[in-house]
Amino acid sequence: MGTKSERRAAREQVAAYHEAQLTRLIEHVEAELVRFRAGELDVFEVDAVIHQYHRAAKKLWGFCAQSGGQVETTAYLIGRMADADDDEFAAADWWQRGASRRSSDDA
Repeated sequence: MGTKSERRAAREQVAAYHEAQLTRLIEHVEAELVRFRAGELDVFEVDAVIHQYHRAAKKLWGFCAQSGGQVETTAYLIGRMADADDDEFAAADWWQRGASRRSSDDA
């Protein structure tokens, strides 16, 4: 466990990551709403998008919230994802993680 200032910096890093990733998820929803308004999607497809957002945001929250006593570990993982050149620490695609298993079977 690091110093108080190290834990604070780690919390800030995790919070910034959470906010940035939530923004990306909301941008997915926004793009699909534009398609809905243009008549490209029906209301049920938009509903599925909203459910995918909810699942993705929940998984993201779980990742970020696990940092309760492990905030430095989560911050370290975020740093590794940002610097990753290999698949092991590649940046998480929270939108895809929110996809239902059935939706990939339907495609």
